[in-house]
Amino acid sequence: MAEFLTGQAARERFRALADVVDGAYAEMAALSSDGVGNDFRVELAERLETQERLNRGLMYRVFGEIADPPDETAMVPALKDRLWARLRIPPGEIKRRFKTAARLRPRRQISGPPTAPELALVAEALAGGRLGEDHLRVICTAMDKLPSCVSPQDRGEVQASLVREAVKNDAHIVRAAAGKIDEIFNPDGHFDEADRARRRGLNLGPQQRDGMSWLQGWIDPETRCYVEAASAAVRPGRHLPDGSTAEVPDERTPAQRCHDGLKLGLKAGLASGGLGSHRGHPVTVIATTTLAELNQAAHAVGNPDLPMPPPARTGGHTALPMRDLIRMATDAIHYLAVFDEHSGRPLYLGRQKRLATADQRIICYARDRGCTRPNCTEPGYHCEVHHDRDWAAGGPTDADHLFFACAPDHKRVTDGQLHTEVTDNGRLGWTDGTGPPEINHAHHPEELLRGDPDPPEGGKA
Repeated sequence: MAEFLTGQAARERFRALADVVDGAYAEMAALSSDGVGNDFRVELAERLETQERLNRGLMYRVFGEIADPPDETAMVPALKDRLWARLRIPPGEIKRRFKTAARLRPRRQISGPPTAPELALVAEALAGGRLGEDHLRVICTAMDKLPSCVSPQDRGEVQASLVREAVKNDAHIVRAAAGKIDEIFNPDGHFDEADRARRRGLNLGPQQRDGMSWLQGWIDPETRCYVEAASAAVRPGRHLPDGSTAEVPDERTPAQRCHDGLKLGLKAGLASGGLGSHRGHPVTVIATTTLAELNQAAHAVGNPDLPMPPPARTGGHTALPMRDLIRMATDAIHYLAVFDEHSGRPLYLGRQKRLATADQRIICYARDRGCTRPNCTEPGYHCEVHHDRDWAAGGPTDADHLFFACAPDHKRVTDGQLHTEVTDNGRLGWTDGTGPPEINHAHHPEELLRGDPDPPEGGKA
């Protein structure tokens, strides 16, 4: 029977129970299991797995209540930062848990009692420790793939079938069952525009040490037509990567020609100027480097015996080899921020203009690389320009008073939740008023190798 406590009594009870769990785990960790035998180890493994799943169910319950608190008006945005700091999990995983929890928790209505969760049967099995995270991901993916023509009743039957399979088998078997269920409920493969729009998306994976990145996802029929046409343009002997003539044998595979065709199309799109502007200047590639490295690269391109300097960095955090940067510069005009000197174009506008110029944004790319709030990983391409002092308070539009801030963090400064201050080294420090201003090292990982740049315990500013 459920125990109903509120306020301080509930908090103390939860803490006491968590202490009991912590104590039990500490005692088991200190207890030798050398002589218990494998039969018992299998039994213990089963119980530990069930306990981990029960813990996962409670975790989603807590995340759901944080996002939609039953005892408060709304979630404070700063709570996401506190979660990141205390749980030490990536922001993307925090967002995923919030989205998953929303599907497992009862849904509020403007009036009347809450409705059942979207995935009520999944939520029940998860709370009972019968489903693992791998089961949950497979079932959510299978439910998302069902076309819009499937009725709510049929969706409930699909969910029930997948849960029944999941409590008996591993996630691989559930994935196979989900494929068969899809064939049963959508034998004609009927998908409408809403289904395709919902499933479309490309994920650009992290850049590897060799500079390559994994691209995966789903494209709609129109996008496929464009990719096919661009790939056809890069037929054997045409648009070779090294610029050689058609007489040279073309040994590219079809997959490589598809890649080169997509690159050709994106390059032509940027060069056309038809993509408009982004925060004050044309949509294009922005790269930063130093004058010394640029000169070194220029000499190394013509002399393979000379070492190539470190890569430049783009506004999206991509490491761009200097050889590629120089080759790109011969084909199109991109924005290049060189640290050691500037062209004398107007960077100090005083109070003449409120919005930062393209030149001033490039200074922010070179200095900040991304959002300046501590531990925020948003790259420069996703940032606004923040005045310190604020423009409304008389702040000038000068390069050394302008810094990158992503839209949510910029708003938190505007709303007074966070405060900023230029530090002695010219970087922007952030604070919530409970401690000294801290700068962001997320875009400057080399700083993590020097001294002790970690923010104070307790999380982000």
